[in-house]
Amino acid sequence: MGEDYLPGIYVQFLERFPDVAQAQGALARTVRECNPFDDRTDRLIKLAMAIGAEAEGAVRSNVRKALQHGATLDEVRAVALAAITTCGFPTAIAALGWIEEVAAASPTS
Repeated sequence: MGEDYLPGIYVQFLERFPDVAQAQGALARTVRECNPFDDRTDRLIKLAMAIGAEAEGAVRSNVRKALQHGATLDEVRAVALAAITTCGFPTAIAALGWIEEVAAASPTS
């Protein structure tokens, strides 16, 4: 999976709802421009939120993007480990599994 990997469901969303996708993209850019974090930190924060929400697709996406923006695999794993005490052991273990699957398929890991 390269930088341009897009899950099929996301491609379908883009094709079926281009106006919504454009508006969501504009909102995401606006929010990103308002935060003080560098891209690496931003992706690690988003990864943490995705883990807490148990959102598998978002976890996988943010792992890929965090690695692309310079985060190390150890840093990504540390985010999942931190979830043990805030989100629970099962949530953290699920996230670690998703992280390892993405890492195994990623040329940047």
